[in-house]
Amino acid sequence: MKIVETSFPEVKIFEPAVFGDDRGFFMESWNDRTFAAHGVAAQFVQDNHSRSARGVLRGLHYQIASPQGKLVRVVNGAVFDVIVDIRRSSANFGRWDGVLLSAENKRMLWVPPGFAHGFLSLRDDTDFLYKCTQFWSSSDERSLLWSDPALAIDWPLGEIGSPLVSAKDAVAPTLANAEVYP
Repeated sequence: MKIVETSFPEVKIFEPAVFGDDRGFFMESWNDRTFAAHGVAAQFVQDNHSRSARGVLRGLHYQIASPQGKLVRVVNGAVFDVIVDIRRSSANFGRWDGVLLSAENKRMLWVPPGFAHGFLSLRDDTDFLYKCTQFWSSSDERSLLWSDPALAIDWPLGEIGSPLVSAKDAVAPTLANAEVYP
């Protein structure tokens, strides 16, 4: 497993060893010892799977009272995955980073508690998997506006133009008005 550092010390990209031949491939997508050795000691309680058309933007989501850590990956298609540090006490508060996750590169991104998370689907029929450390709670869920000028996220919209967002995400608060972590 190759570990790629990001602009946040807590956020890691994991590139698994892939063993392939004419039959297909095999890879390890989770190994408690390997991930713990690289700072991700997580107990996952829920797995989620979403499918998105090209141009769908989901996020930026987080839970305020029961923050979720998420190990995310794409098994079909591709996304531009974004995290935003929303810990007011962090020197990186309000900063974002983005990474390409695809079925081809098989990268996994560790999104620790304290970060808002979202992605832009770059292809039709993109299947996105999330392993979560806390159960989803509708009353606890919060969102940041994906287009908040203060965040200035460089979404690769190019030929996509305007993304397709949910009604909830379209009216999410900006970072200046959002409930964030201490």
